[in-house]
Amino acid sequence: MKKLFRTIIKKDKGEKRMKKLVLIIFMLACFGVSKAYGEQFTLKSEDLKGQLTEEQVFSGFGCTGKNISPSLKWVNAPQTTKSFAVTVYDPDAPTGSGWWHWIIVNIPASSNELKKDAGNPQKAVAPKGSIQSITDYGKAGFGGACPPVGDKPHRYIFTVYALSVAKLDVDEKTPPAMVGFMLNQNTIAKASLISYYNR
Repeated sequence: MKKLFRTIIKKDKGEKRMKKLVLIIFMLACFGVSKAYGEQFTLKSEDLKGQLTEEQVFSGFGCTGKNISPSLKWVNAPQTTKSFAVTVYDPDAPTGSGWWHWIIVNIPASSNELKKDAGNPQKAVAPKGSIQSITDYGKAGFGGACPPVGDKPHRYIFTVYALSVAKLDVDEKTPPAMVGFMLNQNTIAKASLISYYNR
């Protein structure tokens, strides 16, 4: 009887230990998941607010802005990222296909920001090795907002892409749709900011 009692106690202690172990593993798993969700790939900017300013408005086509690209910074990129790309797109442009305002690719994986006015290729502010291809304005570099007068506020979507390749096979003359296709084929993760503008 005593032997049976000792066996039951041992079994009970073993089950308690197993339950504690399972509980610890479960808590660690939950912590890992919450940590992963708490550290999502995120795009930030000190220059962008809910509405674009004169700085981010195009100079030309009837618009009189300064045409300066905003500073952009991203955090918590996937560890497997081999390069980054940034685009600015207006889906509300009355063209049937939106309007590409900025495309910059082959940003080194060691970079985590684009400084203000990096969209001006002549100033060489963008990270070394990056390429700015043509926009729907027909030239490379940042082209600011310039929606039709009286139109509804347009959305300007700033997006950073974490890519699985170190370089995209593009140059300054590659059309926006072709770059977009390559981006979508090689994107691991992306993060966006939206600002509005109308006139």
